[in-house]
Amino acid sequence: MDADADPQSTNRRKPRRRPAWLVLAALAAGTLALTSCQPPSPSPPPVSSSPPAGPAAAGDIATGLAAPWSMVPLADGTFLVSERDSGRILEVGADGTKRTVGEVAGVVHQGEGGLLGLALHVGSCPSQEPLDPNNPCFDVYAYLTTADDNRVVRMPLLGESGNRGLGPATAIITGIPKAGNHNGGRIAFGPEGLLYTGTGDAGNGNNAQNPASLGGKILRTTRDGGIPSGNPFPNSPVWSLGHRNVQGIAWDAQGRMWASEFGQNTWDELNQIRAGNNYGWPVVEGMGSDSRFTNPVLQWPTSEASPSGIAIAGTTLYMAALRRERPGPKQSWWASWADCAMWHQRRKAACLS
Repeated sequence: MDADADPQSTNRRKPRRRPAWLVLAALAAGTLALTSCQPPSPSPPPVSSSPPAGPAAAGDIATGLAAPWSMVPLADGTFLVSERDSGRILEVGADGTKRTVGEVAGVVHQGEGGLLGLALHVGSCPSQEPLDPNNPCFDVYAYLTTADDNRVVRMPLLGESGNRGLGPATAIITGIPKAGNHNGGRIAFGPEGLLYTGTGDAGNGNNAQNPASLGGKILRTTRDGGIPSGNPFPNSPVWSLGHRNVQGIAWDAQGRMWASEFGQNTWDELNQIRAGNNYGWPVVEGMGSDSRFTNPVLQWPTSEASPSGIAIAGTTLYMAALRRERPGPKQSWWASWADCAMWHQRRKAACLS
């Protein structure tokens, strides 16, 4: 989760501390209906004043984590979790037990930088290493901040459950701009097996509109870092541009790509991502009228919820969001078109046709 804080800047949001706990996916999650429907009429029909049934209450799985940033599940019920500040990847069991799988070499934590996103892909490990019987041999991909740049590396995941380790790292993508904030960091494999990487503008909005910069983009590469056929710009890993700070990436059952994005002072965004589209930053924040740019599907005030990772189950998109520090009520927002304007201003809805 990216707090998007620059203590030296007066035109950015005040920093929010990251929670040092890991919870079920429903924690502080907004849910959005991914259904084919028509927008609500200006005068929607009356609905009950009672809130609709929401997600089940979240509960802590593990505590005592230092700035957990990303997690990926394994078939045996455990998770791999990245700690941004320490550079460690942990194995977290369903009962909350924790052990260190390995420390990613070269991680330099500064501000919002450090060890960020994780992703898994079936790989090939050295034959002399024991493999986890519950899983194929996986490669772990990690997005990290180094002394010189942000980059993506690949490491074999070795050993069995409870005794996992990391093999040597191979650089896959290098030269992504780094800064104290706006480092992006989310990585995921798409339905076609290609690697997507969300980057930030590294505090320089010009990066987002510069097609030669890897900052402020969503990148699409092969698992080895090559440029696949079908990318919208010749000899470029850029899939989309005009982003400020991409935080979440997911695909729905129709193969559509969605991304959550941190705004500056006015609007945070949920975008449907299309190849070659320009999402406007820094010229536009949120929805605008410039035909050169693609508007977000949903926007909400930056003071309301700071977006992070997203996941899609069925026709529902879940978005993790930091609303306030613990102790205090956890906030989530979810609704349907019928409830949208009728129930509570902090509840959001989207009809994504």
